[in-house]
Amino acid sequence: MAQYERIVIDGGKQLSGELTVSGAKNAALPCLFATLLSEQPVQLANLPGTIDTSTALAVLRTLGCETKIDADTTTITLLPSQAAHEVEVDHARSMRASILALGPLLTRFGKAVVPLPGGCDFGSRPIDIHLRGLEAMGAKINMRGGILYATASQLKGANLVLDYPTFTGTENLLMAAVLAKGKTIIDNAAREPEVADLARLLCKMGAKISGIGSSCLLIEGVKQLSGVSHSIIGDRIEAGTYLAAVAATRGEITVRDIDPDLLRVPLQKLTQTGAQINLAKDTIGIRMTDQAKAVHITTAPYPGFPTDLQAQFLAVNAVAKGSGTVTDQVWQQRFRTADELSLLGAKISVHGNCATSKGVNKLIGAHVQATDLRASAALVIGGLAAQDTTVIHGARHLLRGYEKLPEKIAAIGGNVSYD
Repeated sequence: MAQYERIVIDGGKQLSGELTVSGAKNAALPCLFATLLSEQPVQLANLPGTIDTSTALAVLRTLGCETKIDADTTTITLLPSQAAHEVEVDHARSMRASILALGPLLTRFGKAVVPLPGGCDFGSRPIDIHLRGLEAMGAKINMRGGILYATASQLKGANLVLDYPTFTGTENLLMAAVLAKGKTIIDNAAREPEVADLARLLCKMGAKISGIGSSCLLIEGVKQLSGVSHSIIGDRIEAGTYLAAVAATRGEITVRDIDPDLLRVPLQKLTQTGAQINLAKDTIGIRMTDQAKAVHITTAPYPGFPTDLQAQFLAVNAVAKGSGTVTDQVWQQRFRTADELSLLGAKISVHGNCATSKGVNKLIGAHVQATDLRASAALVIGGLAAQDTTVIHGARHLLRGYEKLPEKIAAIGGNVSYD
């Protein structure tokens, strides 16, 4: 994948047209690491072409997996070979999801060496819930020099009550449990659709999981998993980003290949902004004819408002009528994008985990800096809503999670390019 430094946006245009979302990055990554659990080929379709996907594939190759890429490049078959059990430091530091190798390696091979993960930097993101759960299943884990060394002759089922419904923690423990001996219960599990998509893949592979989509997962360990074909669900965060862009810039678009049920709360908030929402099977339409009305948002684990969309709605509030607030109860240090939106003319004040916006009639293009993946998406929305040209430095952040964004924006009348 090409490495770009900047995103250039020619703003001030209304958006109109249709686009199709890619596969969900946050579902693709755990599904990729789940292939480590099988000795047979696993075929994954609708994989997004993002940096994080490429990094995950690179990790799997170093662990002994071969990859066969189909002509459409959205389907990859992972062919297990002689698997290793040690994740390379450079890959782990560039992507937080590399920690998802820990559970599969440990339960299948009895050992795993995984560096502490990197990725977006917006506050402490501890993995203690992952480690306590694995230790309750019989693992011995030590950390030296920022690297986790885990061993287990065989993991055993356990009753696990998570302190918090952590997304990756639930996935890691779920993958560890499917080959563990006996029954595992994961209580207070994350309910995100991406977790459910992983569980469905595991069941296709032969795992025994009940309670999918609920906060209590019951797993009956099996001796082995088989190869299957599976298609990744559509990316609800990508869809929500484009819908928010229309709320900020006005216009009318249709977003395809996304289940509207996955965005119930964000769609309610878009309706409150004054947007007209039309829903059909795997399709969301939005029409915005006037300046948006500011909204109040509080993030929460699914099915609440997703933290991965708060920055985009902060950009909507920046150009809305009245005052709105965004309170993030998931990650409390995720508001550095407010300073960058202010460079475009937004009026945002941040106090603790709450950002208050006083909407302005227009933004003016400027040079801004992306600080993380979703912040970069918010700055794209700000740039689309602004007059003149906006240049976002740090394009790599956006490339981590959005496939073909310039082409998709062009399809609905916007002008965004990588430089």
